[in-house]
Amino acid sequence: MFRSLGIRNFRLWVGAGLFSNIGTWMQGTAQTWLVLTELTDHSASAVGILTALQFLPQVLLVALTGSLADHVDRRKLLMTVQSVQMVLALTLGAVTLLGVVQLWHVYLFGFLLGSCMAFEAPARHSFVSEVVNDAHIGNAVALNSTAFQLARMLGPALAGVCIALLGTGWVFVLNGLSYIIVIGGLTLINVADLHRHEGKRQAIRLLDGFRYVRERHDIRTVFMMLFFFGTLGMNFGIFISVMAASVFQKGASEFGLLSSVMAVGSVIGALMAARRDRPRMRHLIGGGLFFGCSMMLAAASQSYLLFGALLVAVGIAAQTMLTSASGYVQLATDRAMRGRVMAIHMAITLGGLPLGAPLIGWVADAYGARTAIAVGGAAGLISAAIGLAYMVRARGLRLSWSEGRPHLHVQPDPYKPIREPDFMPPNAVP
Repeated sequence: MFRSLGIRNFRLWVGAGLFSNIGTWMQGTAQTWLVLTELTDHSASAVGILTALQFLPQVLLVALTGSLADHVDRRKLLMTVQSVQMVLALTLGAVTLLGVVQLWHVYLFGFLLGSCMAFEAPARHSFVSEVVNDAHIGNAVALNSTAFQLARMLGPALAGVCIALLGTGWVFVLNGLSYIIVIGGLTLINVADLHRHEGKRQAIRLLDGFRYVRERHDIRTVFMMLFFFGTLGMNFGIFISVMAASVFQKGASEFGLLSSVMAVGSVIGALMAARRDRPRMRHLIGGGLFFGCSMMLAAASQSYLLFGALLVAVGIAAQTMLTSASGYVQLATDRAMRGRVMAIHMAITLGGLPLGAPLIGWVADAYGARTAIAVGGAAGLISAAIGLAYMVRARGLRLSWSEGRPHLHVQPDPYKPIREPDFMPPNAVP
């Protein structure tokens, strides 16, 4: 399960990222709470607009950011972006501590931080394939997601405590300081041990990633699944904050605790993914189906404790789908194209939020938080249906009965750009 941690560069990357992501989740929680309770009167629509502004750059800059990640030193690019994010977080903290923060300030900083994320995300995801070899990519992606979800588990809870004791401004300051750790970790990485593509550098052609995906039916299917899942299902900041504040009448600490409880499930889902030899389409389908069912149950829950318990299941399902999708796409993509394809991957996964977040916020304001969560659950079921349709059309999936028992039949995956021995973990059975 933890075999990738035997690689020094990966340990540095994951360890530094853990601290930085804790700060990022603290800031995200504080921003949501600031908008929902201090700058508006519990407006889910305002939170939806903030979410949209944070993820809109993922869509607007997808071609540029993906090409950049494939044509520059990813390590140096990450260090530069992290430095800019540090300055933005400290500036937002200062504005808040001075007591002059307004709603448009938070919107502006949300958009600027989102722009940094647009450049950072494809470089960060494809950088994993530099710190480990192809044999460890699936495991490394899962462990990287585990660290991310550990931060998600700790960050919101710490943010809730800090908001209650110190105020939202100090949360932004602490996040700014956390970037020092990840910049230091990137500095200590041994460049000579990185697994970089040694092919001839080509001129930046912004549409190459789209042309590549156009020819890959399997990757297109994964992206279609992620579009519905990301657009309507991943609005957890809205779902949880509105349920906590409006339905259960809870405060900042309880809101942060709910976000952390969901992250517990996400950690479990990521560790489950780390045990698998490689991600497969069935993992995405199962994750989408489980997500849809658990979200429907959460929408109907009548108590704060039951809602929190169901969020663990939601976290497991969401992380199963996201981790499996990321690992599947990376393993199915040629190394020279990974930055561009992962940029499209992130644009679809997170870029759908600018469309879905205002819609979900409006649904929550107009019809209630429970209806909004049910819409998110329906997105998971739609994603599972898209994956099943692909398996039936392209892989010949069919069900038969023999001796009173059901049997599933499926044809081999036609797409194998990476040879099996290149990415099989040690001791795996072919």
